[in-house]
This record gives sequence, C-alpha cells and structure tokens, in this order.
Amino acid sequence: MHESKVPGAISRRAFLGSTVAVGAIASLLPLKAHAQEPLKVAGIYTVPVEQQWVSRIHIAALAAQERGDIEYTYSENTANTDYPRVMREYAEGGYDLIVGEIFGVEAEAREVAAEYPEVAFLMGSSFKEDPAIANLAVFDNYIQDASYLSGIIAGALSESGNIGMVGGFPIPEVNRLMHAFMAGAREMNPDVTFQVSFIGSWFDPPKAKETAYAMIENGADLLYAERFGVSDAAKEKGILAIGNVIDTQADYPDTVVASALWHFEPTLDKAIAEVMAGTFTAADYGIYSFMKEGGSSLAPYGTFEGKIPQAALDLVAEREAAIKDGSFTVEINDEEPKSS
Repeated sequence: MHESKVPGAISRRAFLGSTVAVGAIASLLPLKAHAQEPLKVAGIYTVPVEQQWVSRIHIAALAAQERGDIEYTYSENTANTDYPRVMREYAEGGYDLIVGEIFGVEAEAREVAAEYPEVAFLMGSSFKEDPAIANLAVFDNYIQDASYLSGIIAGALSESGNIGMVGGFPIPEVNRLMHAFMAGAREMNPDVTFQVSFIGSWFDPPKAKETAYAMIENGADLLYAERFGVSDAAKEKGILAIGNVIDTQADYPDTVVASALWHFEPTLDKAIAEVMAGTFTAADYGIYSFMKEGGSSLAPYGTFEGKIPQAALDLVAEREAAIKDGSFTVEINDEEPKSS
C-alpha cells in the first residue's frame, strides 16, 4: 500500500465526469504493435521501491528486464502533485508502457493517459477501467485467496481466540484481505474474535506498533500485520504474527508464521505481451493477482514447519487445491471490517 491512496479523495461520479471528454479521442487511436526489441517501460511510484506494495511491482519489472523483454527505469517518492507531470515526461520520452499507482490522482492521471493514446498505461487504481480511455488498464492486489489461507493458520494457532488486526486505511484493497483472513480464521475457530484498527498511514511503524501493543494488552495472542511495525510488537511481546504482501519471516523467524504473498509478474507479463502484440486496451488486470493465475501464494512455513496443527495444514491444502481448480471461491468483501 502507499501514501498516495487517501480515502474519499475523489467521488466516482466526479471522476467519471472528468474523464469522459478527454477519453473520447483515445478510444479512436489503438496502440501499435511493436517489433520484438525490448519495450521501454517506466515505473512511477509515490513511495520508495523498498516499500512492500511497490516492491512487488519493482521486482517483477526487474525480472522482465533480466530476461530481455523490457528496458526499465523508474521514479520513486513522486508526490501526487508531481505525478501527472512525471507521466507526461515519460510519455514524451518515448516509453511504450508506464506502470504506477494513481490512487491519489485518479482524474488527473486519466486525463494525461488520454493525451498519449499510443502509450500504454497500467495503473493501480481503486476504480475500474474506462472504455473511453482505451490505452489505460487498471490493477489492484487481489490476494484474498492467500489471505484466507493465512487466516486458517491463524485460527489454529490462536489459543485465546482473540486476534488483533492493524491496517493502514479502510480502503477496498485492505478491507478485502482482512475479511478473507477473518473468514479463514473462523474455519478453524467459529468463535474467534477480532480487534480491528486502522492507523491512517501507509508507513508509520511506531504508530502501528503502539496500536498492536494495545491489542495485546486487550488479550490478543496473534496479530495480523498489514502494516510494518506490527510484527515488531509481536516479537517483543512473544506472540505470533501473520504477514501481508511480502515474506518477512527471515526478519522475524520466531514470530511470523505465514504470509499472504503478492506476485505482480502475471499482471506485468500480460501487459507486456499485449503491448508487444498491439492489443493492449482498457481492462481490469486485477484477476492476475488471483491464486489460480499465479498472482498470490502462501509463503513457505520455514521456521514453523512442524509447529502448525495438522488439521490446519490439511484444510489449507484442501482449500488451496479447490481455489486453483475453481471449485472454491474466496469472497471479495470490500466493506470496512469491524471489531467483534
């Protein structure tokens, strides 16, 4: 997640109204097919590339560059006020595909995309694609499948049945992961209760840590670490934690049991192939974060091998197979989760 994504920054009606006119021209000018030389790809990020959400995009781009599909450059710590300008600079610079996150500048970014119809834009967004802007596709990290599985592990390991959950903002991409985690925990303990809190920041480890301390004082014996800082509190108090987006077990070998991982490679690779073929168009790339598409997974148990109840391991294996073959679907619930 990232500092630019501020709830309520733009209404859906205002956003749609501001993009229809500028998008009408874009829909008339399809992208051209490219020869098989590497695509020029630029990333525009509002936070450092080390930040967990953005790091997954960055790692996927580096992998594509390593295999020769793209030439990749990026700008990090780009303020929302500068975002449209940086988009224009890369578009004017001859880049074929621009990847980024426009949660805090939805309308402005789409106006820029409409001005450069032969440049492909793949942008993290809380809104869906607009057919009038044919060269802009959207994505978000729909890793609810892996979050659900991590919840099964949590439900089996919490002895008190009291789990603390610390998030950044109660926005769809956070809410859906929390709800999926909670559903998984209830599979193992229908009576489990949750303490849910949001710190109002994408990066404030001290605040996240203090929030987690309060939950531990209130009886939580396991924490859901959607934000950095939560696992530090768990480590210091000697309880367990479940991670999100990246695997931090190496840093917390006795604390982080499992993590729901996001793999951006399927999303980016699909976009690269479409640009290469000249068939890139307005679409929702969110599906490529689903587990059956290879976009998410449950991290290896590592130091917790042999320490997780077999009943939980069996249910995880059963549900994972069913998710991948389509016989089981994890609910996507974007509503704000509440404490029990």
